[in-house]
Amino acid sequence: MNLEFSPEDLAFRDEVRTFIAENYPEQLRGKQDEGDDLGKDDFLAWHKVLAKKGWVAPSWPKEWGGTSWTPTQKYIWSEELARADAIAVLPFGINMVSPVIYTFGTKEQKEKFLPATYNGEIWWCQGYSEPGAGSDLASLKTKAERITGDDGKEYYIVNGQKTWTTLAQFADWGFFLVRTDPTAKIQEGISFLLIDMKTPGITVRPIITMDGSHEVNEVWLENVKVPVENRVFEENKGWTCAKFLLAHERSGIAGVARSKRGIERIREMAGTEFSDDGESLIKDASFKRKVAELEIDLTALEYTELRTLASESAGKGPGPESSLLKIKGTEIQQRITDLALEAAGHYGAPYFRGFPDDGDNAHPIGPDYAHRTAPNYFNTRKTSIYGGSNEIQRNIIAKMVLGL
Repeated sequence: MNLEFSPEDLAFRDEVRTFIAENYPEQLRGKQDEGDDLGKDDFLAWHKVLAKKGWVAPSWPKEWGGTSWTPTQKYIWSEELARADAIAVLPFGINMVSPVIYTFGTKEQKEKFLPATYNGEIWWCQGYSEPGAGSDLASLKTKAERITGDDGKEYYIVNGQKTWTTLAQFADWGFFLVRTDPTAKIQEGISFLLIDMKTPGITVRPIITMDGSHEVNEVWLENVKVPVENRVFEENKGWTCAKFLLAHERSGIAGVARSKRGIERIREMAGTEFSDDGESLIKDASFKRKVAELEIDLTALEYTELRTLASESAGKGPGPESSLLKIKGTEIQQRITDLALEAAGHYGAPYFRGFPDDGDNAHPIGPDYAHRTAPNYFNTRKTSIYGGSNEIQRNIIAKMVLGL
């Protein structure tokens, strides 16, 4: 494999680097530097800058706003975003539901949802997991019964519960898996619905995580009326859409570029922290070995991701190799947060943020870089679960790759 960038690729890298430096929102950078929680407006600020430039959805078809970048250019783009500590565009609309819509959707669905998603006018959430149906997603119980309304149109009446719904408190629309044929086999009888989150009967309830943040939710659907025209693909064939979406999600979960930046941060932290013998932590033999092992594994993962990207550019969709990326990528991310917490030492211990009405009564101590290590550590435990747990991905590899 040729590891040298061409002159054209180097020029593209310089263009990307300059664009990010000149256009990344200053208020967003300030919040990141302070470790503040980011809200809807923060995420959309960067999204809309990229949409205006035409770079918010590089992998989309050209007719809907894709960039037609080469695999190398996509690689450079992800590298430069990580290098600049730019936040990632939220995946639910751009990288998850939109590929389903432009692959399986009707002309009307594409025209309604793709431009609005591209421009940041629609914020999406994902209605997949349920209590008792997470890793075993096909056992979901949220049901949708088809009726004819008083206006003569066809509707689904949806009832059920979804959980771990990330950022649903901000969502305009959600994409939901529902059971439309309760008598069918477990992976059949499921349909893929697009649901307006303002529809009567939808309740979003926060799940507060142990660091006090509100990122995930449970969503209740009680007699929610959804037009049949909002179903993507055929009735009872939603599992086809679900598998397609999860393959795209798993490919993106690998996060090689951001893991490389994470290792750089660990080196920076370990250069300022000291071990028991008075030497900087980065000189500790055991710690150095852990960092070196991480870098070796990440390099191997990077080559696998590049091969997958090259395959996609040749017209092949994500296959079982996305499970390999998902497993190794998430394990590396978790190991990075382990080492970051080790480098932060006691300064990384979680601190009580206080109750909402108490004001600013909790003040962390120690260097600024240490304050988020514990929350990041806890939050990253989920990466080996969402997108299909790593145990399930090993089953997929055993069947689809090894033929067992």
